[in-house]
Amino acid sequence: MNLAALKNKVFLKAQRIVPQHQLSRVVGKVAASENVVVKNLAIQAFKAKYGIDLSIAEQTDALKYKSFNEFFTRSLKTGVRPVDDVESHIVSPADGAISQIGKIVNGDVFQAKGQKFTVEQLIGDPKLAEPFKQGNFTTVYLSPKDYHRVHMPFSGTLTETLYVPGELFSVNQVTAENVDALFARNERMVCLFDTKVGRMAVVLVGAMIVAGIETVATGKVKPTGRLELEQHQLDLEKGDELGRFYLGSTAIVLFEENVMQWDDVFKAESHVVMGERLGEVI
Repeated sequence: MNLAALKNKVFLKAQRIVPQHQLSRVVGKVAASENVVVKNLAIQAFKAKYGIDLSIAEQTDALKYKSFNEFFTRSLKTGVRPVDDVESHIVSPADGAISQIGKIVNGDVFQAKGQKFTVEQLIGDPKLAEPFKQGNFTTVYLSPKDYHRVHMPFSGTLTETLYVPGELFSVNQVTAENVDALFARNERMVCLFDTKVGRMAVVLVGAMIVAGIETVATGKVKPTGRLELEQHQLDLEKGDELGRFYLGSTAIVLFEENVMQWDDVFKAESHVVMGERLGEVI
């Protein structure tokens, strides 16, 4: 076994040993702290490690953020992320990299080589999952350095949110290739919409040390350990903010069968930015 393989094996084993939720809660308290010393140390260390570009942020001075959470969920300057305004176009919900993109085959969503999960597992409710069983999906991974707000990929009316409790494995290529049904195992918030071409879902997936998920409809999610379904009637336009991550993770977008197509230029590991065209309705 080479060194890289050994490191991956240790990393995966640690994922299963550490108390995922407890660790995330501790990190969450530190990230929410407004103590000047604590938040400045955390922000400066994170900024240096990941090369955060604050020149595109609305607030360019790292030390003026009230907490690490405020820094991490920072807003961007107006016009930095123009949203493709062609009505039929579907755009990226976030800055990040495409993990996978394509068709859902007989209810199965491709995760990585040798790994997949079902739409029912992901959505957490068979009835709500039904429209997507032969549809299309894309998975966008938000790395630590990325902008961490999630926006609408297409205009629609938010009709339901479903909080699905779960584990908190780290989300990266190593876990995607080695943790069975990773995105359908982790804690997540499922947002479901009616659009002019049918049903759409945007799933915000939690991960190790993610201190929280927030949506415009529910506020910051309070984990309860059980399914929590809420009804809504909230109209959102393409590009509107839908939610945000307090530390990074993944957003998964799903459409019904035969209503849209992804652009051929996109594949696994393609870099995308919020508002960039990913496909179009047909």
